Amino acid sequence: MNQRSKILIVDDKEQNLITLEAILGDFEVDFIKALSGNEALALSLENDFALAIIDIQMPDMDGYETVKLMRQVKRTRNLPIIYVSAIYKEEFHVVKGIEAGAVDFIVKPILPEILKGKVKVFLELYRHRVHLEDLVKQRTEELERANLQFQREKEKAEAATTSKSLFLANMSHEIRTPLNGIIGMTNHLKKTTLNEEQTDIVDIISTSGDYLLAIINDILDFSKIESGQIELEEKEMDILKLIDELVKTFKPRLESKQVELTHHLSINVPRFVIGDQVRVRQIFINIIGNAIKFTAKGSIKIEGRVLSEEGDTIKLKFHVIDTGIGIPTERTDHIFKLFSQGETSTTRKYGGTGLGLAISKNLCELMNGSIGVKSQPGVGSDFFFSIPFRIARLQTPALEPANRTLSKINDLDIKELRILLAEDNLINQKVASISLKKLGCKYDIAIDGIQAVAMYKKNDYDAILMDIQMPEMDGIEATKVIRQLETAHNELHPITIIAMTANAMIEDQDRYRRAGMDGFIPKPFKPDKLAEVLSNVKKR
Repeated sequence: MNQRSKILIVDDKEQNLITLEAILGDFEVDFIKALSGNEALALSLENDFALAIIDIQMPDMDGYETVKLMRQVKRTRNLPIIYVSAIYKEEFHVVKGIEAGAVDFIVKPILPEILKGKVKVFLELYRHRVHLEDLVKQRTEELERANLQFQREKEKAEAATTSKSLFLANMSHEIRTPLNGIIGMTNHLKKTTLNEEQTDIVDIISTSGDYLLAIINDILDFSKIESGQIELEEKEMDILKLIDELVKTFKPRLESKQVELTHHLSINVPRFVIGDQVRVRQIFINIIGNAIKFTAKGSIKIEGRVLSEEGDTIKLKFHVIDTGIGIPTERTDHIFKLFSQGETSTTRKYGGTGLGLAISKNLCELMNGSIGVKSQPGVGSDFFFSIPFRIARLQTPALEPANRTLSKINDLDIKELRILLAEDNLINQKVASISLKKLGCKYDIAIDGIQAVAMYKKNDYDAILMDIQMPEMDGIEATKVIRQLETAHNELHPITIIAMTANAMIEDQDRYRRAGMDGFIPKPFKPDKLAEVLSNVKKR
């Protein structure tokens, strides 16, 4: 990277711009200054910035409106933005700033060391991203022009609605799509021959990508909860299967640690209850993920028992007990609040947004439950939550003994499968193709829904990996057409259709099921997840 990185600093007072430039003078970057929101927007169209630092209170157009407009432009859609303000200091303004598109919020007067520390991190992330782009050589001028035209058309559609749920869905998709290329290609790059320096670089890129994905998921979940857009489902759920799947999901993350993950449910816990499995699973994921993060050795136990029972309502209490670093007693009341962790040093060492437990608390309360923690520094933590469920009418025989083994993945040889990949994005095509090749699958590629339907008619495929947002005909419409064809021909063995998309919101998954899809793989995806899903596809 030969050119110096650029930082955009925006403030209506010239003296404040001079002060910011002086504080950050040790960094080898070029400072581009703007005295208004309009000037900042104009400059953002002419330059590629590593970071923007924007004042909130400005005449004509304030910082909130400026950032919202910047987020509608492809060039600045993913630009890290830090707000600074001397007047707006309350939690409400911080949340409003994050929702507008900022990644951080600093109150004036600015502490130089804090600002320099944050800027250093974002500059390093920017340089890693640029290095990866150079490494994979996927950004050609032709693709840039095509994506720019696509983004312009998409921005017109986004401007036509004020629905926050649609805005969140679009934001999720647009960030996840390039992340799929970054994380996917990094995973494949790890499996090639690399020297020690290259391995370190790839590991940093991979860790940064996973961390960014976790931040995106947390922010989207929190925004939906805060806006009251969460709708709880009342469906039958299998407690035993849920716990088994959680253990199976997290065990790969423990391979590099001396940590054992086990689970035990009391014998009187009913296997089937009525509740929102997706939200319960999300609470478990947040808590278990934290336990793994903060536990270097020892054990993590998942336990469940009956707290109370009245009529057809049963209250279950679950514990996640770890032997990790623990939490000081004076901090246990704060960790369920926004952007909070045990200590500020914890954030620096272990990372995280501080949103996961706040999300879990809100979800518990939405389901008329509660959450808490008991902890001792150096010994470990016991996170617990209780939720009322309705008991399902039909129950299987008594639960198997505790610490039961996980059910094995279908042992079908996936090398026998013939797959149709319906995907219009060239980078995503490449990521999925490499994974399918390594799994030994035979596959063809369709670039839109119309071509996917045509290829389905001419060939015998076992499964279709279907992107959702495609030109000409999208994935949902293509699925409906294929299901109609199967009905018309009395097809006894319908083809398996799996959504593989960056539209990863819960309501999106419901749409895919209603359209006739059988499964879902969110982008970015890991090769192991693709293998797991395909292992359950039946040969036609």
